[in-house]
Amino acid sequence: MTLADQQRALLLALARQAVTVEVTGSGAVQPFTTDAELAQRRGCFVTLTNRGRLRGCIGTFHPVKPLAAQVIEMAVAACQDPRFVQDPITPGELGRLNVHISVLSELTPIANPLDIELGVHGIYIVRGHSAGCFLPEVATETGWSKEEFLSQCCAGKAGMSPDAWRQDGTQVLVFTSERFGEAEG
Repeated sequence: MTLADQQRALLLALARQAVTVEVTGSGAVQPFTTDAELAQRRGCFVTLTNRGRLRGCIGTFHPVKPLAAQVIEMAVAACQDPRFVQDPITPGELGRLNVHISVLSELTPIANPLDIELGVHGIYIVRGHSAGCFLPEVATETGWSKEEFLSQCCAGKAGMSPDAWRQDGTQVLVFTSERFGEAEG
């Protein structure tokens, strides 16, 4: 599904409102929409940046709510990203914060992890109770090769050995995302 501009704008407005409410402690956001596409259950990530610096990024591949409500939940969770517990988003930062949303396709197992398309596929790597993921744009932002993309996900995100993606018992799944957001600045 490709979202129309007004659907994207609504999701961004809901995410922005949820971030503002979470950071200021000023209530709750209710996802009112009659849009059938935004009522579908879709995985999504919300990424928050401040002048290009990551401030939070949380998402789900297993949505339990309609997309509009799931975006609100992920926006709130991104404000609480455990990587920034010592440096939380402040109310004074809200004007410099940029919101980006990635709406995800279904996860698909890939037989040969080296068949991934950098910049097109995101990866979700699972081994036992460990799992980690990278959105598609991570490969292009970092300039990593396919091997580096897979190894960094294993070691940096999932707490596995860097070569776990090559081992039996590790599942590599791919997905695509429709990414959109507010302009930086």
